[in-house]
Amino acid sequence: MGMTMAGVDPLGEKAVNMRESLQKSQIITDDVVAIMSSFDHRLSALETAMRPTQIRTHSIRKAHENIDKTLKAAEVILVQFDLYRQSETRVLKGPHEDLENYLNAIDQLRGSIQFFGNKKGFKSGDDVVSQANNLVAKAISKLEDEFKQLLLSNSQAVEPERLFDCLPNTMRPSSSSPGHEGDSIGKNPSNNHSDSQNNNMDAFVYTPPALVPPKILALLHDLAEQMVQAGQQKKLLKIYRDARSDVLEESLHKLGVEKLSKDDVQRLQWEVLEAKIGNWIHFMRIAVKLLFAGEQKVCNQIFEGFDLLSDQCFAEVTKNSVSMLLSFGEAIAKSKRSPEKLFVLLDMYEIMQELRSEMETLFEGRACTEIREAALGLTKQLAQTAQETFGDFEEAVEKDATKTAVTDGTVHPLTSYVINYVKFLFDYRSTLKHLFQEFAERDEISELASVTMRIMQALQTNLEGKSKQYKDLALTHLFLMNNIHYIVRSVRRSEAKDLLGDDWVQRHRRIVQQHANHYKRNAWAKVLQCLSIQGLTSSGGDGGTSSSGASRAIVKDRFKTFNMMFEEIHQKQSQWTVPDTELRESLRLAVAEVLLPAYRSFVKRFGPLVENVKNAQRIIRYTPEDLERMLGEFFEGKSINEMKR
Repeated sequence: MGMTMAGVDPLGEKAVNMRESLQKSQIITDDVVAIMSSFDHRLSALETAMRPTQIRTHSIRKAHENIDKTLKAAEVILVQFDLYRQSETRVLKGPHEDLENYLNAIDQLRGSIQFFGNKKGFKSGDDVVSQANNLVAKAISKLEDEFKQLLLSNSQAVEPERLFDCLPNTMRPSSSSPGHEGDSIGKNPSNNHSDSQNNNMDAFVYTPPALVPPKILALLHDLAEQMVQAGQQKKLLKIYRDARSDVLEESLHKLGVEKLSKDDVQRLQWEVLEAKIGNWIHFMRIAVKLLFAGEQKVCNQIFEGFDLLSDQCFAEVTKNSVSMLLSFGEAIAKSKRSPEKLFVLLDMYEIMQELRSEMETLFEGRACTEIREAALGLTKQLAQTAQETFGDFEEAVEKDATKTAVTDGTVHPLTSYVINYVKFLFDYRSTLKHLFQEFAERDEISELASVTMRIMQALQTNLEGKSKQYKDLALTHLFLMNNIHYIVRSVRRSEAKDLLGDDWVQRHRRIVQQHANHYKRNAWAKVLQCLSIQGLTSSGGDGGTSSSGASRAIVKDRFKTFNMMFEEIHQKQSQWTVPDTELRESLRLAVAEVLLPAYRSFVKRFGPLVENVKNAQRIIRYTPEDLERMLGEFFEGKSINEMKR
């Protein structure tokens, strides 16, 4: 029991202590709460006392902020005023000393106008805007003068030699004469033209000359930009056109370009006109690929960013020059047609076709529509005139009434002219392909074949007429044989063979053979009749007959007649001509094959009747070998004097 009581007492003491501690904590808490309540009352009173001071402090801070903003705004305005004054000073000095700073000053003035224009409540702003606008107007006026002066002083006509240096090496003239390269293509066309050469044109490299120095172009661009911003496009266009168009025209004049009317063209001699056309073709290539291309480059760089203005300027600058070039082509196309003009018309059409895509690219803008249409119109007009000239040529060949005497039956000049004409047409096959497509009702190959056949038929019709001028039928057929053989041989050796076909060639070879046969019949029938046994018997008993019953007198007369006729034919036909060696030998052989066997047989059979008579060598005057040798002299075209020798 004693131990139990001893254990309880310490716990009780602890409990008592804890109760006392809790009581003390409660008292402290109550005291703290009381103190805090006292603080709340005091703080509330303090806040009430401080509120007026806080309000005044906030107002002062706001006032300071407003003052800072005002000072900053004033500073910006002052800076703008300062910039305006600086710009004004630079503008008044003019652009000559420092163009770059002058342009910057104009930009700054525009900035000042925008700045003060937005300051509606700023009393002095309107005055500044008005003054700045006046100053900008004066500055732009000075820029116009500067643009004009800078452009004029850097715009000179291009010398021909400089243009020639920009051409591909193979196209540069060997002489400094602008017209040196003029092709001469006419009645007997040269072989300077070929489709392969024409097809290689695209491979040539042309390097347009720098018409204005690059540094100047950059300055002109900056000046133009300011003028456009000032709304001075019309004035800018006029200044540019007046400066550059005259220079471009002068470059063409120095090259040799001249403006000719249809009447001027009609008055020119063909040789002179032909040379001018050759030059014009050369000038067109130089103008489009070098001068116009260079001019467009200048326009594009000066008016970069202003495409519409660039197109307008380019159109205005080039309009007169293009017109001057095209007017010559129009004058040729409208002038009186003649066969010799066909090839120059094709040359002109060809150059227009060659330059067509380039011109469409150069003059693609709306402002250049008139130029594009004029170039296309000339191309079509040349094609139309060339096609009409085909018809004229066909008619002229058929109706040719030249009195040129071909007494020896050789190839007529008309035949060689027409064949050369047709052969030369085939050098223009690609050009004719485009030309026929302009009016295509069928494919261009069929059209060319049709044209060629019609021309050939017209030639043959004319030759038939000319052959009737001969009184000797043998010469008539020799003439036709020579000419048709020349036609056939020429066709076989040219591209015309593929177009006309083997049937055409074979048919005309048979015609040649027919005329050769007709020649033999008409030239030698009577001679061969002398060597016939018919009519050699005589019932008169005048001095002897052979065992065959032939009369010596008649045989003697036959030999004399043969000698006379052969000598006459020899003299005459040695002056005739068969120009083709193979045909000449063939014709001689054909005559020999019928004449010599007949003569040998006649001499062998009837020669003994007269070999013992007086002057027998004068009766049998020729041996077969003599005749063969003399036949070898036929168709050589010898003169009478040569025959005598």
